[in-house]
Amino acid sequence: MRQFHRFFVIPVLSITLAISGCDSSPDNATEVSASGHTPPTASTRKANEQVLDLRPFGNRDDFENARRGLIAQEPELLIRHQNGGEVWNMSDYAFVDSDGENAPASVNPSLWRQAALNNIHGLFEVTDGIYQIRGYDLANMSVIEGETGWILVDPLTAKETADRAFRFVREHLGEKPVRAILFTHSHIDHFGGVQGILQHLSEDELAKLRIIAPAGFEEEATSENIIAGPSMSRRAMFMYGKRLERGERGHVGTGLGKSPAFGTFGFAAPTDLIRETGTELTVDGVPMEFQVVSGSEAPAEFTFYLPEQKAFCGAELVSRNMHNLYTLRGAKVRDARIWSGFIEDARTRFSGAEVYFGSHHWPLWGSEKIDDFLITQRDTYKFIHDQTVRLMNQGKTPNEIAEQLRLPTSLNKDFHNQGYYGTVSHNAKAVYQNYMGWFTANPARLNPLPEPDVARRYIEMMGGAEAVLKKSKQQFASAAELDAADGRDTYRWLAELLNHLVFAAPDNGEARELLAKVYDQLGYQAESAPWRDFYLSGAFELRHGAPEEGIKPAMMREVLIHTPVSNFFESMAVNLNAEAAEGEHLTIKVTFTDLEESYLLTLQNSVLHNQPVDSSTPADAGLSVTRPMFVDILVGNAGLKELLFSDEINFEGSKLDLMRFFSLLDKPEGRFNIVTP
Repeated sequence: MRQFHRFFVIPVLSITLAISGCDSSPDNATEVSASGHTPPTASTRKANEQVLDLRPFGNRDDFENARRGLIAQEPELLIRHQNGGEVWNMSDYAFVDSDGENAPASVNPSLWRQAALNNIHGLFEVTDGIYQIRGYDLANMSVIEGETGWILVDPLTAKETADRAFRFVREHLGEKPVRAILFTHSHIDHFGGVQGILQHLSEDELAKLRIIAPAGFEEEATSENIIAGPSMSRRAMFMYGKRLERGERGHVGTGLGKSPAFGTFGFAAPTDLIRETGTELTVDGVPMEFQVVSGSEAPAEFTFYLPEQKAFCGAELVSRNMHNLYTLRGAKVRDARIWSGFIEDARTRFSGAEVYFGSHHWPLWGSEKIDDFLITQRDTYKFIHDQTVRLMNQGKTPNEIAEQLRLPTSLNKDFHNQGYYGTVSHNAKAVYQNYMGWFTANPARLNPLPEPDVARRYIEMMGGAEAVLKKSKQQFASAAELDAADGRDTYRWLAELLNHLVFAAPDNGEARELLAKVYDQLGYQAESAPWRDFYLSGAFELRHGAPEEGIKPAMMREVLIHTPVSNFFESMAVNLNAEAAEGEHLTIKVTFTDLEESYLLTLQNSVLHNQPVDSSTPADAGLSVTRPMFVDILVGNAGLKELLFSDEINFEGSKLDLMRFFSLLDKPEGRFNIVTP
């Protein structure tokens, strides 16, 4: 089975994963799929059929735009890892019909349509002097023709995909020197493949190369998720369907694209930082005007405008889907009000744009259409923000708001702002969280029992596991014959009820299988690709258990070498085992010989602090090491034995104190249970 990954989180950084395969049975079959996913029920079929009445599925403009300007395509696009195995295989998605029609009953027709659009891949001309290569990774790489060479925008996630895309560009557009690379923002699918480009450049090109990024890029790109890494990576396995088959009952895409690419990840430091909106640069003869939108989709991000081509690059400020105010893998909440304001600023600032292109999806042409697109995107986020706050101020809880809030008809007639990635439901909860946090003010929610304890008491109160299972089976059977809305609500209720049963009696195989069947139906009905993958991943793990191993942190070594040193110590602090460290008082000095920097780690009160110090500062123990060697220690390439006996490390003071210190640090594997206790 082939494996694909997006961003991963180690104790130090986050990545997301997905996995390929093919559903072995058609959606109308009576048997289960190879992974155990059950057929769609009658009420699920009804629910998905009703979606066809919600929007103008006969409108084919998106398909025309997605195919417009095609120069060349690799029909059998397969990219291999430099160490063997596959990084990318578009053929895995051949089960999605090319026009996004005839959706199987196990896939929401709106998501099916989006999956078909994201299948369209190749090298495209956007307008004179601007090209895009799409479908070689989760994101796009854009190519701008300068006076003497190429300007590349967002060189994908992995070295392997960027290498293949760049060679394909050269094959069809000609070999020219690369004069600049733009990183629009700090997420790894927009910079991690940079080494796949740099390896093709001459020494002269490298010496003159400009790498342009938003202010704060280096810090954010290397440290995002550093603290909560293992937890985020485990959840990302669900969000991007790591363990799911690719097929009609499995992973069909992410909504934002097809899948993250797993390969070799790299980094390159910027030479130019964009700090203010309105900054103008001329790059290889091409005038550019920048808009800083940090704090919208990414903590460090810009968009830019090319006045000569009248082309607006929206980066990921806008996409052909509703984005996440809160991403389900876990992240800080994004501010919908600020995001909406940035879109309005772009709309007015770059009002002369006749072409829009972005970091994901396909372009748009025509000033009126671009204006309508930006207005709808702007108002979608503003509507979710304002109406959530209105209902919050009436005393509604997050769940009540999410259930009540619906986009108005005027915002629900287009496809480009629909919930293929983010949703109105979980984005509304994000707005609530941004203002109010986790507590609804109901005292019952102030100090509840942990989930397994609550589950046990609920099941006992309801007459025990057998009684609950019997009634749940009856309700599941009856749900199949209900109308779409009642059937969906019954599945939602059964998900909550059976989750209690599984947490109270995790060894009850019938309960696990029945909950998995419920998750199957909720996944099949989901318009959001992450919702679908969460439900179906939950079903998969109920049937097959948690993964045997987590993410291997060594895969991010080259990126981590650029991470600010102090961030490493912060990640070490959150891995300190407080119980084991109780009563310990240690000082450890770490000197980085290649950086000529020293840090003092102080352990006291089961808390680890760090501070920069002079190299002569005394400590109980100390080590002198290069930053790459220290990264190898953190990611597991070098263990305690290698640490103690390596010629690359010098020691001061007590080796026993040093060994005791490292023994107090947890080594999270990122494979904890989610759907079982």
